[in-house]
Amino acid sequence: MNLKILYIVPPTKSFAGIERVGRREQTVEPPRCLNQRRLDCQMKNSRLGSLAAALVTFNIPVPHAASAQTSSSCELRPVMIENFDEETAPNRRIESISSHRIGPARWTAHTPWGGDFGDASFMDPEPGGPFKIKDGILSITASKNQQGRWTSGLIAAADATGAGSGTRYGYFEARMKMPPGPGTWPAFWLAALKPVEQRDGNMEIDVIEYYGQFTSAYQAVVHVWYKDASKHRGNNQKIDVPDGSLVEDYHTFGVDVSPQAIVFFRDRKPVWSQPTPPELDGPLYPLVNLALGSGWPIDKTPNPSTLLVDYVHVYGRDAGPPEGCPAGPPPTSR
Repeated sequence: MNLKILYIVPPTKSFAGIERVGRREQTVEPPRCLNQRRLDCQMKNSRLGSLAAALVTFNIPVPHAASAQTSSSCELRPVMIENFDEETAPNRRIESISSHRIGPARWTAHTPWGGDFGDASFMDPEPGGPFKIKDGILSITASKNQQGRWTSGLIAAADATGAGSGTRYGYFEARMKMPPGPGTWPAFWLAALKPVEQRDGNMEIDVIEYYGQFTSAYQAVVHVWYKDASKHRGNNQKIDVPDGSLVEDYHTFGVDVSPQAIVFFRDRKPVWSQPTPPELDGPLYPLVNLALGSGWPIDKTPNPSTLLVDYVHVYGRDAGPPEGCPAGPPPTSR
């Protein structure tokens, strides 16, 4: 199985085939790669490491997670049900997002490896900050501060110690409404749930990356990151949608991960699949962010711009039978 990595030239008028790698610098230093393309950041930094774990429930450090299962069961089990409401939010308040540590908070406001990306600084949860929970909806807002600098937000279900919420095999889904306007760069993605010291040969799955100037498509990506850049692998797919539909209403974006395949979904319908790389040796956790730029201009980006998130759900599954399990969400999920 060969997954190719696509190195991209500067922005062109065509959306087809774009691969904005370099967003996720897997290291605790430097603290951010602002005003750089994702590829520039990625070439400077690498991913986490390796661990055999199958299922992790929130606030449980990875070293104490359940070991990989060999059961033939295809049953999906709730791992993390985040509806951003009083029933599912820890402490029933915005304190379910902390700056850097999992427990009791379910989310952190920065990548565990301590790096921002894009042209907006990711801010801590604080009054007047980018996060707001109201009527069961999380809003993440990008705006200019008093100094005229862009700020925005990210949530990650993990911290630098490896504590967090995730699963090796199962189904991940978010229901979101994209912000309108060029220069916006929202994403729902998965990263390896490991301590930051373990940062070689790790997977990343981008369930959706949306570029605001391309209103009739988004992209899905599978990455494998190594400290040795020559070993990086990846593949991306442009997913066509009705023009403007992602900013006009909420849609679900999901991915099913099994030993055999990674299957991407939009509105519960499969849209793309890839063979599962052998580097998937442990759990993945979800992240949601509203970044700006990715090499595209932000001079016409609306101020403010807001990403709306209805929920993030994670369901775990055992490895299943040799022939694999049916891909997709549980029938009773919201």
